[in-house]
Amino acid sequence: MNWGKWIILSFVLFAAFIGVLVVICLRQDVNLVSEDYYKEELAYQQQIERMQNANRLTQKPTLSIAGQSLEVKFGQFDQIENGDVRLFRPSDARLDRRFVLQPSTGVMQRFDISGLPKGMYHAKMRWSMNGKEYFVENPITL
Repeated sequence: MNWGKWIILSFVLFAAFIGVLVVICLRQDVNLVSEDYYKEELAYQQQIERMQNANRLTQKPTLSIAGQSLEVKFGQFDQIENGDVRLFRPSDARLDRRFVLQPSTGVMQRFDISGLPKGMYHAKMRWSMNGKEYFVENPITL
């Protein structure tokens, strides 16, 4: 073979290599922090106010794992207007879960998490009470 054929062969192999890399990159799963990240970022001042409201509470909620349940302990469940707890898995958005808080006279609510794989999650509790919104976040490991 002469030099011209080697040059053409090397260009063809290089193009095939780049094509394979493009296909591999397009098949990668990209997990975003949330689907509407930019919208949430613009409203972050409200989130800061929610966290400050929660810090001012004398009785703060606690989120913990007990066996196959997520336990939320809070002495003011009877004053909650609405709220939810989200388990956020940073490595895989398909494993995120949402649980609705119910107003009750008890101080604890439990949510079943038996189907979730082990790993690190962020437990995010957001609720409204007496016309104000509140937010707390705790890292949790299953």
